[in-house]
This record gives sequence, structure tokens and C-alpha cells, in this order.
Amino acid sequence: MVSQSKAPTAQETFMQMAQAAGLRGRLLVTIGLLVLIRLGVFLPIPGINRAAFAASLQNNPLIGFLDIFTGGFLTLGIFALGILPYINASIIVQLLTQAIPSLENLQKNEGEAGRRKISQITRYVALGWGLLQSTFISARLIAPYAEQPGFLFVVKTTLALTAGSMFVMWVSELITERGVGNGASLLIFLNIVSALPKSLGDTIKLAESAGREQVGKIIVLLLVFLVTIVLIVFVQEGARRIPIISARRQVGRKVFLEKNSYLPLRLNQGGVMPIIFASAVLIIPTSLAQVFPNPTVSQIANLLAPGQALYVALYLLFIVFFSYFYASLIVNPVDLAQNLKKMGSSIPGIRPGRTTSEYVERVLNRLTFLGAIFLGAVALIPTAVESATNVTTFRGIGATSLLILVGVAIDTAKQVQTYVISQRYEGMVKQE
Repeated sequence: MVSQSKAPTAQETFMQMAQAAGLRGRLLVTIGLLVLIRLGVFLPIPGINRAAFAASLQNNPLIGFLDIFTGGFLTLGIFALGILPYINASIIVQLLTQAIPSLENLQKNEGEAGRRKISQITRYVALGWGLLQSTFISARLIAPYAEQPGFLFVVKTTLALTAGSMFVMWVSELITERGVGNGASLLIFLNIVSALPKSLGDTIKLAESAGREQVGKIIVLLLVFLVTIVLIVFVQEGARRIPIISARRQVGRKVFLEKNSYLPLRLNQGGVMPIIFASAVLIIPTSLAQVFPNPTVSQIANLLAPGQALYVALYLLFIVFFSYFYASLIVNPVDLAQNLKKMGSSIPGIRPGRTTSEYVERVLNRLTFLGAIFLGAVALIPTAVESATNVTTFRGIGATSLLILVGVAIDTAKQVQTYVISQRYEGMVKQE
């Protein structure tokens, strides 16, 4: 007999993946849709000189940022924008939910119907944002390399990129609903993983053609990546467990004591989002300098170039700021204290109500600061080691990519384990 509370072993997990029809079907749906999206990246948009486009924009920081999340923007396929408009729309709607009372009411008080309305609003915002991004990219980045440039070319390219992005959004929601894991996260995971074979191949060629000293630098860089992955796992799983006690419950003449539970506050509430936000903000001056040439903008872009002292200082500052901002969106100490009071629960030694909210806020601020310092270290150490060793074959597989890879892998593995545990319960019920 397997204990109901015991986590499933690797052997049990793989057996369920092979034998359980429900889990096996979800896995096949997920894999099939991911393969479909990956093939769509290489379906070309016609009428573009791709060789000239890729050669001229190879070192463009904006294109490099897009390439990380789309898995091949330089190929200019119909899925070149990927899931980016949907992610941007999700962030925008999340911010608006905190600012607009009607949206906040939909999210908190309307239940499943409210969440469906917010999801529909997110889709419309994604469509509008996709049109804006597609128009800008078509007119400013792609049009100079068109075989027959003009207004009609911009319209066709805009429609193709927007339609491809909407299809990717639909597939991501389909994976979330009928597959395993979060669809948007898995698509980004797939795009990042797709760059690993080329990076590994370039690294092997560099090691074969270089001397022992260069091989030692490559080994040092790989060790730094491995240590960073281990640290990410520990911090992603790290949480402060605040004990919660509940009031006694009386049924007839019997009095039942509720079991003690705990309130988990994660060390890194925002995950990878603070790094993405900070990178997106700091890349704006460089992008503007390339699109709109101007001496003042170019000077600012040079000061904020990656590796400069001002860039590093602002990068850390933005990571700390967005860590606190995102933590405030996820955990509201006032609402948390009110919910605990309604349930008749409290934190030992802390009075319910305002005192509880102040205590939770104080603990959350300390955890967020530690998490922000960790994110800053993870963001800068791999890049610093790359510059010191002069090994650039892994450029693009940096802090943001590592955090996404580890975070998505952990979340997907947990969901698979949840399905395995549910299958275990169903098997026990059938035996009884």
C-alpha cells in the first residue's frame, strides 16, 4: 500500500505517465501542440530578404530580447512574435486590476465568471497590443529589407504577425486547459531550450579549436551555470511558514480542535517578472536610439549599455523596485488579515486585524528584499563571468533564461505529481 500523503516516486510517476490514459493523453496533447508551434516558427513570411535582415540586426539588443522569448525572431516566421503580446497583455491587465475598482471586483468577488471576463479582456488587449507591435516591427524593422516595400507590404506583414500571435495565444490556453502545465510558460520554455543545441555546439567547437586555458574558462562558466541553477531551485522553493491557529469548532456537544496550519510566504514572490521588467525598461533607450537617431538619445543609450556602471546600478535598483511592486500585487496584507479574521484564525502572539496585517507586511518586506538581492546576484553573476572568461557562446542563456527554465520545470513537475496523486486516490477508491 502506498501512503496517501507520500509524494510519488520517480518510478510511480513514469508508470502513471505510461499507463494512466488521462495523464498520457494530456502529455501527448502538450507535446503535439508544442511541436506544432515550433514548426510554425520556421514557416516564412514571404517577400523578405532574410539574410540581410539577420546580418544587420544580429547584435541589436531589442532583437536579442525578442529572440529569447520567441525562439527565432530572426527567422521571420508566422509565429515570430510568439506569446509576447499575450504576456504583455496579461501584465497590463494585472496592473489595471489593481487600479480599476470594477476589474478588482471581477477578480475578487465574481468567482469563476469574473475570471472568465478578465481572461476575455486580456485576449482583446493582447489583440490590440499585437497589432501595435506588428505594425512597429513591420514598418521600422522589416520594411527596409522587403523585396517590394510599401504600404501593402506593411499591412500584409502586420496581419500575418498578429494572426500568428493570436494562434499561439489560443494554443497556450489549450495547453493550459487540456495539457500539462501552464501553456504560456511552456512555450517560452520551449523557445529558450531551442537555443541550447546551437550554444552547446558552438561551445564544443570553441573548446576543440582553443587551448587548455580557454577550455578551463569554459569549464568555469559551466560550473557557474550549474551552481546558479541549484541556487535558483533553493530560492524558488524557499518560503517562510507563518503558523496559523484556528478557533475551536463545536458540533452538538462535541468540541473539535482544528489542526494547526501555516501561511507560506515565498522568498521570491515575483519569480522572473522583476528581471523581465527591469530588462524591458533598460532596453528602451537603446531601441529608441536605433529607431530614431538623435545625439542626446544615443548618448543616453551609450551610458545605459550593458556592462556600464550606470546600467548595473539601475538594473539592481529596478529589480528591487519591481520585486516589491510584484509582491504587493500578489499578497495584500490587509485582505489577508481580514480573511484570517473571518475564518476565526490567527497568528500565535499576534492580535487579529490591523496588527496581523502590519506583521505580515513586515515579514513580506524582509523576504522581498532578500529575494530581490538574490535576483540581482543571479542576473549579474553569469554575465560577469561570461565577460571575465570571454566565452560568449552561451550569450542569451543568461539569468532570465535560467530562472524561466528552472521555474517552469518545477511547476510542470509539480502538476504531473498532482495528477499522479489523483490517480492514486482513484485507484484506492476502486479497491474499496
